[in-house]
Amino acid sequence: MSKSIYLFSSIVILFFSCGQDRVYEEFIALDNQTWNASDSLNFDLGELDLNEKKTLLALRFNEQYGYSNCYIRVISKDSTQSVIGNKLLDVPLFDSKTGEPLGNGFGSTFTKYDTLPFSIPENTKSITLLQYMRVEDLPGIEAAGIKIID
Repeated sequence: MSKSIYLFSSIVILFFSCGQDRVYEEFIALDNQTWNASDSLNFDLGELDLNEKKTLLALRFNEQYGYSNCYIRVISKDSTQSVIGNKLLDVPLFDSKTGEPLGNGFGSTFTKYDTLPFSIPENTKSITLLQYMRVEDLPGIEAAGIKIID
C-alpha cells in the first residue's frame, strides 16, 4: 500500500513540476473546426510582463487540413488598441517529404507549437491571430493558441 501511495505522490509531483515555466497559455476553439478568413482570434494578455519571454503560436489541427503549412498574421496591440506589431508567420504542419503531421497528436488531432521568430513588443496588451491562406474557409483547424514561457 505504501508503495502505491509513494508512486502516486511521485506522479503528482512530477505532473505539477512540469510546465512551471509557462506564464500564459490560451486556446480559442473554432466553430465546425474551420477557420474563416473573417475570424480574428483575440488573446488578452493584460498586464503580463513580456520582457525576456518566449512566445509560441499553437495550432490544433486534424488530417482534414488540406495544406502542408498555414500562414498566420500575428498582430500585437497596446492598451489603446493601437497596432504595434504586425507580422506574417508561416507555420509548417506536415512534413514536406513524408506528408506526416508535425507536432504531438492523439488519434487524428495534432497540436503544433512554433516559436515566433520575432519578439513581441514589451508593451503588448493583446495579440490577434488571422489566417492568411487566401481561402474563405480553412477546414481542419480545430483551435489556435498562444503560449508564453520564461
